[in-house]
Amino acid sequence: MYITKAYAATSAASPLAPLSIPRRDPYANDVKIEILFCGVCHSDIHHVRDEFGSAMPTVYPIVPGHEIVGRVAAVGPGVTRHKVGDIVAVGCLVDADPTCPHCKANREQYSPTKVLTYNSPDKHGTASATYGGYSESIVVDEHFVLRVPENLDLAGVAPLVCAGITSYSPIRRWGVKAGQKVGIVGLGGLGHMGVKFARALGAHVVLFTTSPSKKEDALRVGAHEVVVSRNPEEMQAHVDSFDFILDTVSAPHDLNAYLSLLHPEGNLTLVGASVDKIDVSAYSLIWGSRSLSGSLIGGIAETQEMLDFCGKHNITSDVEVIAVQDINNAYVRLEKGDVKYRFSIDMATLKHA
Repeated sequence: MYITKAYAATSAASPLAPLSIPRRDPYANDVKIEILFCGVCHSDIHHVRDEFGSAMPTVYPIVPGHEIVGRVAAVGPGVTRHKVGDIVAVGCLVDADPTCPHCKANREQYSPTKVLTYNSPDKHGTASATYGGYSESIVVDEHFVLRVPENLDLAGVAPLVCAGITSYSPIRRWGVKAGQKVGIVGLGGLGHMGVKFARALGAHVVLFTTSPSKKEDALRVGAHEVVVSRNPEEMQAHVDSFDFILDTVSAPHDLNAYLSLLHPEGNLTLVGASVDKIDVSAYSLIWGSRSLSGSLIGGIAETQEMLDFCGKHNITSDVEVIAVQDINNAYVRLEKGDVKYRFSIDMATLKHA
């Protein structure tokens, strides 16, 4: 066991602040990673403030961060996929039982045995719960360590292993391809990635937003058209024309309006998690045999596929790089939507904390 620096919250009401935490020494199949950048996900805020309730109570102290990019600092003797000096990434998962049916099917994200990168029971007993990427280093089983293409900006890579795969997985699952018409609802951390992926796959991409001011930026990241969803005429012009729509908005909104835009047998997938109930008319689905689905992240193999795709098409997340000392202000700004489109922490700044 060794001690490393981190940024942590010690209660739901306390700000994030420097804290020394324990990490395990690498076991035979472990990779020790010096963390270079860590993205900031909205779920980090919910965990820090214990807002998931009894379903996922927060164990304090909590070190958030599951969008990790770093350099391999050491490997166990059984490691074959990575070597010292490699640039790698770690997403939302750090362990699971490889014999479980979901893991065998490359769907580790659904495994009841999965261990989350932070705030999950630490089966190694190093701490009361796993600690995430707002820290100098992390030790992870090599199966959950991902290769990063050499041509990509590392600050922009970090959010790919959460926001990126969350958008990529349903786009691939529903077979988005060249010549199709694809809608993306919302231009946030998930939405701007959805636009980039659908555009790279050759689809005609339409961005839906409530804010006319976002039109220029939507076109910049790859949208062919922008529709202001509060404008009935603009919405009506697209009825019965989409093959697929990815909905990234977590605030309450009218799903029936978007379902009416789908072709027969088209799909609308939700990745924005609203805590409010959603009213959907059965007729919005029945007339046209349309479907409504949800999607989580992706498995490890699919996440690696996504990173390789990003390397091929030179895709990264649009980020604002911050010092770890600015994280509490970043949380305030994130809640206001004041970021384009993801914060990425330069973890070298932790040395001065």
